[in-house]
Amino acid sequence: MRMIEGVKIKPLRVIPDERGLVMEMLRCDDEIFEKFGQVYLSVAYPGVVKGWHYHKLQTDYFTIVRGMMKVVLYDQREDSPTNGEINEFFMGEQNPILLVIPPLVVHGMKAIGTGPGYLVNCPNLPYNQENPDEHRIDPHSGVIPYSWERKDG
Repeated sequence: MRMIEGVKIKPLRVIPDERGLVMEMLRCDDEIFEKFGQVYLSVAYPGVVKGWHYHKLQTDYFTIVRGMMKVVLYDQREDSPTNGEINEFFMGEQNPILLVIPPLVVHGMKAIGTGPGYLVNCPNLPYNQENPDEHRIDPHSGVIPYSWERKDG
């Protein structure tokens, strides 16, 4: 898979002991860190697609903290060397990573498996209710050349 320009992955380390575990997601001294905007949790039920959407200004920092999700990115930026590229990431308990999604890269997610997927996002900008930086595209419209159907085989 050719990585979309500006997308970054940070492998996360789960540190278990007899009390439980800790998983550090994002630090202010990480090379990938820009600035703090807010932190929020988004939950998707099994088989539900949340997307497509993109931000003109905001960078997202996604981590799936419970369950598994398929996170799909599409590079719609006309001036990007990876324009038209699609990236799929299977993220969560079996693959703990932090995914950095730059502005204007379209993204969506779908919980996979039998339980919900819990996504924690730490974007670099807070949500602005009066002027939201959230631009939506119907996930089943065909505007993005991607099918959310499960791929068996």
